[in-house]
Amino acid sequence: MRVLLLSPLFTKSYWSFDKAIELIGCKVAQPPMGLITVAAILPQTWEFRLVDRNVRLETDADWEWADVVIVSGMIVQKPDLLHLIGKGKRWGKLVAVGGPYVTSIAEEAQEAGVDFLILDEGEITLPRFVEALALGETSGVFRAHGERADVTKTPIPRYDLLELDAYSEMSVQFSRGCPFECEFCDISVRYGRKPRTKTPAQVLAELQTLYNLGWRLPVFIVDDNFIGNKRHVKVLLQELAPWMAEHGYPFPLSTEASLNLAEDDELLELMIAANFSSVFVGIETPNTDSLTLTKKHQNTRQPLRDAVEKINRAGLRVMAGFIIGLDGEKPGAGDRIIDFVEATAIPHPVFSMLQALPNTALWDRLKQEGRLLEGNEENINQTTLTNFIPTRPIEQLAQEYVSCFWELYKPESYLGRLYRHYLNMKPKPYQPKLVMPKFIYFWALLIIIWRNGIKRQTRFQFWGQLFSILRHNPQVWKRYLSDHAYLEHFLEYRQIVHDQIPAQLAKFLAALAQTRPLVEVAAEV
Repeated sequence: MRVLLLSPLFTKSYWSFDKAIELIGCKVAQPPMGLITVAAILPQTWEFRLVDRNVRLETDADWEWADVVIVSGMIVQKPDLLHLIGKGKRWGKLVAVGGPYVTSIAEEAQEAGVDFLILDEGEITLPRFVEALALGETSGVFRAHGERADVTKTPIPRYDLLELDAYSEMSVQFSRGCPFECEFCDISVRYGRKPRTKTPAQVLAELQTLYNLGWRLPVFIVDDNFIGNKRHVKVLLQELAPWMAEHGYPFPLSTEASLNLAEDDELLELMIAANFSSVFVGIETPNTDSLTLTKKHQNTRQPLRDAVEKINRAGLRVMAGFIIGLDGEKPGAGDRIIDFVEATAIPHPVFSMLQALPNTALWDRLKQEGRLLEGNEENINQTTLTNFIPTRPIEQLAQEYVSCFWELYKPESYLGRLYRHYLNMKPKPYQPKLVMPKFIYFWALLIIIWRNGIKRQTRFQFWGQLFSILRHNPQVWKRYLSDHAYLEHFLEYRQIVHDQIPAQLAKFLAALAQTRPLVEVAAEV
């Protein structure tokens, strides 16, 4: 069997980091982890071609070669995913689709003409798909019906199918599931509240595979909550640290974790020893009442500022998610987020309006209340208004959102937070093995220095802060300077937000004016 694996196009978003990764000659931040795992689960006697359409487009020769086409994607890839289904049918191919988007909403893929829907976790449903093909079947829907995959049996993803040079970081998965039940999140719904973890041997084997392929750039642990099972993660880290030391700390690690990471000193120390360099945490809002309302209770156990500063001091760069538009939110939420971000010196605040994802508790509640605006799920990103009627005027939300985004990523503000963050950071107790960087990294450094230290009005700030870092915390200077590259992306993206949110607002208000029931709901709210 010849299988063409296609990863659909992503819409431009905060997470694309386009302008930053262009500096080092990469095209995409992360690879399609789902598809290379699918390729590993399917029979290894089959032939595979993988095309990430964010790297390059497939050719006619690829379509002619394939017996079966498999497409997988997230909700933000919906438009191109549906396009690929139609294109596959025009080529007369059997088309199978899986992944988070169609697992949540399968109807549109069916309407587009898909032959096979491989839903839920592939370890369970892909073997059933293989059996159907062996029986000569040409269509089917395969579901797990509540069964959870045993991830200790998941094979090593087929990293060899990737065009490695196109990516700025690789992906590895350790666990699935999250013990918390935040109202707006679909992870516990999809993967359960009891995190299932791979064995340390599995993770080390995946890292060794990347190492053998010559990978020496960052690796992102893609778990939605890396520390969801603290006991198991500590066992992993205790084995990962010696592996890293033996291999000369070949790639820095990053991940996502809940903010209760700050409550566990041992866990922080183990992550540093295992060469973790950054962590994304979901703060959402500094308002504890809103956190309680959205069931994010884990963020109310200790002062948020203390937690962020502790993680930073331990040696991890903090990325943090923030949301505007929560129910009961009072005016000025944007300013409160700015104040919090500046007080904690978080360099990379991820800021967006609240979106109700399909099949979450928030989605169900808003639908029951008649406040949900369905049909525009593919546009969920930082240039999207809420897809429901909020509890305060949408015009007010939009204005605060644009102003906050614009302020957070003013060059002076970003460089100031970056400086304070790294000045406060404890250096790692070891040094990675010295490897001669590629020429393009020297070139990227020169561009950063030229733009921030000479061309822009940040020139005096840039040099003063750089010399201060070199004097007071010299061991972090490489990480500090490399993070300047992200400013190139943020400057472009804040302009996109500034331009597109008002346009979205005008369309939203026009549609709202034509829908009397929603106007009545807004008035009642």
